[in-house]
Amino acid sequence: MHRVEATIFAASEPVSRETLARIVGKSCSIDLLIDDIRAELAGRPYDLVAVAGGWKHLTRPAYADAIRTAIGASERAADLTQSEVLVLMCVAYFQPITRAELSAFFGREISRDLIGNLRGFGFIASGPRAPQPGAPYTYVTTKEFLLHFGFDTLRDLPDIEALEDAGLLSKERLLAGDIMPALSGDAEADVGMNGDE
Repeated sequence: MHRVEATIFAASEPVSRETLARIVGKSCSIDLLIDDIRAELAGRPYDLVAVAGGWKHLTRPAYADAIRTAIGASERAADLTQSEVLVLMCVAYFQPITRAELSAFFGREISRDLIGNLRGFGFIASGPRAPQPGAPYTYVTTKEFLLHFGFDTLRDLPDIEALEDAGLLSKERLLAGDIMPALSGDAEADVGMNGDE
């Protein structure tokens, strides 16, 4: 158990099941070891979390303000606009997807700057070329996306029906391509959607 915990603690990236199996042997139950470690961490300011296809020690959200105060804002905070969140959501659910498909989905041109911002945060990357004329690039989410949003795999994304039940998404508007709120012309430019391109 201590070898597993030490390995996860020392790693800068989430540690995969395969890596842990090499440390303790394939006959050992990784899940039981993880459960034991998590039980020992109960009440501590950090936990062992399944994220991005492995396990990582992460501080508990309750301590975020204290950590920010102590170390400052040295890391670039992922302060996403509403449009960036919606485009990122579409990439996550419908990947691999081209910029033209995203534009058709939203009914207006998705700017290269918006895509560049999401790439800059490390949340999306180029995927395989689309089997369309010109072979445009597609976009896919990254391991950084999983890590930042606390997902182990893409299967952990909220179900679209659950989002609809929570009032966060309307399936009818989604299927009609009308998921952007009514924005004035200035607001559209501010959020990276260009209706006249």
